[in-house]
Amino acid sequence: MPYRAPHRRAVTPQGRGRFPGFDVLDSVDDWDDVTAGVVLARLAHPSDLAFFTPHEVSVAAPLLDLLLDQDAEPRVPVLELLDARLAVGETDGWHYDDLPEDGEAWRHTLSWLDDDARAHFDSAGFGELDASRQAALVQDVQDRSSAGKQWHGVSAERVWSLWTRYACTAFYSHPWAWNEIGFPGPAYPRGYVNLGGREHWEVADAVDRRPTPFAERVEAARQRHSALVEGRALEGGSR
Repeated sequence: MPYRAPHRRAVTPQGRGRFPGFDVLDSVDDWDDVTAGVVLARLAHPSDLAFFTPHEVSVAAPLLDLLLDQDAEPRVPVLELLDARLAVGETDGWHYDDLPEDGEAWRHTLSWLDDDARAHFDSAGFGELDASRQAALVQDVQDRSSAGKQWHGVSAERVWSLWTRYACTAFYSHPWAWNEIGFPGPAYPRGYVNLGGREHWEVADAVDRRPTPFAERVEAARQRHSALVEGRALEGGSR
């Protein structure tokens, strides 16, 4: 197959996945030419970025890795996919009234994240920090989002939505992410015939359990901890 080397078959982000041996690109000949072209183009991301400045890249790259837990190779090229989208003004067709249009919102929020790094860690920029300190700054934005608070004068919830919406859209547009979750790709024109069961091109889940309970427990514990800390703060302030 000309669009991938033999050793790149069934690639998943960081080698993780629940569907061993599954490669969505095995079905490429069943897709129409336009669909195949769109999907395969995502495997050949540009080497030069067109939207983000080099300094913005130093903030955006680790931010996106943290949001998506991409801590090793192979990585889905989320930064490149996002950059290509913003460079041509391909947005969701709307933006929040209290934020500028998405491209400028990305520039502003990356600058604010870098400002936070310099304010909290001896003038070091976000890209210069180790992963644990970067994670602490990003977690602060998420915590403010969950609490309905502001961050640099705007809704933290809006900022968190901007970051995660674009990051997840880019990540799950890529065939490697499809391999990880066992997604068989576009249904058209092949279609599905074995409703309620696996099609012959699908692979059984190697882990017979739901993937979400652990994350749900972690999030519940985090919320309980935040409520406890806030309750203690209120109690201390009333004395």
